[in-house]
Amino acid sequence: MIKGNFIDNLPRVYGIYTGGFLAFIIIMAIGEQMGMTAKAIGICFVAFTVAIYAIIGYLSRTAQADAYYVAGRQVPTVFNGMATAADWMSGASFVAMAGGIYFKGYGYMALLVGWTGGYVLVATLLAPYLRKFGCYTVPDFIGTRYGGNLTRFLAVVVLTVASFTYVTAQINATGTIASVALDIPFQYAVYVGLVSILLCSMLGGMRGVTWTQVAQYIVLIVAYLLPVFWISNKMGAGFFPHFMLADEVARIGELEQQFGFVKNSAADLANVPKGLAGITKAHSAVNATPWAFISLALAMMMGTASLPHVMMRYFTTPSVKAARKSVGWSLFFIFLLYSSAPMLATLSKLSLIDPSLPTGIIGKSIAEVQAIDWYQNWNSANLMFVSDFNGNGTLELNEFFMGGKAVVLATPEIAGLPYVISGLVAAGGMAAAMSTADGLILAIANAISHDVYYKIIDPKAETAKRLVVARVLLVVIGFAGATIAAMEIQGILGSVIWAFDFAMSGLFFPLVLGVWWKRANKEGAIAGMALGLASGMGYLIWVRNGGSGFLGITQLTFGIFGSAVSLVSMVVVSLMTSEPNAATQKMVDEVRVPSGKSILGKQH
Repeated sequence: MIKGNFIDNLPRVYGIYTGGFLAFIIIMAIGEQMGMTAKAIGICFVAFTVAIYAIIGYLSRTAQADAYYVAGRQVPTVFNGMATAADWMSGASFVAMAGGIYFKGYGYMALLVGWTGGYVLVATLLAPYLRKFGCYTVPDFIGTRYGGNLTRFLAVVVLTVASFTYVTAQINATGTIASVALDIPFQYAVYVGLVSILLCSMLGGMRGVTWTQVAQYIVLIVAYLLPVFWISNKMGAGFFPHFMLADEVARIGELEQQFGFVKNSAADLANVPKGLAGITKAHSAVNATPWAFISLALAMMMGTASLPHVMMRYFTTPSVKAARKSVGWSLFFIFLLYSSAPMLATLSKLSLIDPSLPTGIIGKSIAEVQAIDWYQNWNSANLMFVSDFNGNGTLELNEFFMGGKAVVLATPEIAGLPYVISGLVAAGGMAAAMSTADGLILAIANAISHDVYYKIIDPKAETAKRLVVARVLLVVIGFAGATIAAMEIQGILGSVIWAFDFAMSGLFFPLVLGVWWKRANKEGAIAGMALGLASGMGYLIWVRNGGSGFLGITQLTFGIFGSAVSLVSMVVVSLMTSEPNAATQKMVDEVRVPSGKSILGKQH
């Protein structure tokens, strides 16, 4: 029995939880040895972990606005760092990042550079100051700093566009994992994922999501790192493979040259299922030029510092100093996964194309490859495909295709690890996608319930009524996200990148200038948000419909265009109109003082 304050007992609580989770993995391993089927193991892993998250969500239920919106502002720095890392490391980071590097080359590491570097901007420009402000949501800061309902409403619009784009990608990831683990169609699996997500956040709001995300981080980091170290050791790349990365990449280059590359004809590619890509070395716009790399990294940095669900995590810390420390812990916990994603992509490709390894398939007969259990499993999930294009009966380098989502999920199986590791990876991917989806849906629902319903529509609404509105919105937004995800309009990684671009187009400069430029006023903020989001969205539509773009700005970096328009329009309009009143300028000065009471105090 654990006695005393829950916050004081957090290390012990999560220590027991981690021990219990490791014990569950051992039980599943024993079950596999005793003849437990792969499907049963997959179901047990997903069901067990989701049930634990649901229990945490239920135990964290609250009827207090402060606890629901900002977890009572009492989350310790280390645990907030873990929760932020889980909130951050989405299905894209867990499921799709290694796949992006696998297929598109190391130019995709611009995403890692940008996403990690973004936290430097968060720590230096925004998080401590927004925490000092004492707001519940990002639109709460915008609305109070600049004044007026229109500014608050526009901030909610930008938040909703960015976060909803992001959340569809996370529900897509949960659907992919649930469909494979539970052996059900993807179109139904997305709703299974949605129910799992809502169980964590419905009753406890930010408090429930916070403690669930800490638990989810423990699952996802164990699930990501264990296969990397195990596969590396098994392949002879050393127990700690990160130091061997250059050697392994060089080995891949030698093998690709040895096997040769035959470009597939349009007729050949017409037979390949939609969404699958070839195993061969690919060159994309991401790594075509130095500017392409730099622009993508820049967009991801600014997007990171603009995403409302990231900022919300730092509203939960006890103080400004704790918010700054929390960013440092977030970076550490994120680094553990991000430093391993390139290695996993490398090991995955090597395990398939290196003929000296027992897992290598290039050069084997087509029939032999099609008879492999792991190929049949992932082929039935429409995530793998082989075809004898040249008719020689042997699998060539250009005749194997795989979905990006399968790189992380299928690699343990391909490498010959016990199936319990595949079940663990599925649980980790589910945790990553669920934790981010929780934060995103909560960000949208909280912004609409607090900033639109409470601050604009019904300022006299009682707390109980506000929380009912927030919970109804959670369900509605989640259902809409699952429905869009089921259509598979865009891949996981593409949707996530778009979300960053939308966020930076409308929010980056209104947030940064709101803290650092006293002359920024309401009219400037309205122009910056409205024109920034509209121009960024317009640029994306133009490029998607065949427009050539300019200055090397692509559909992955359209936020650079949108944010540039936002900055220029915000500065010009602010200077053309009257400056903010003395009280507002004094408030901006106070925001930058690290000590003292929060600006909003008990206004909520």
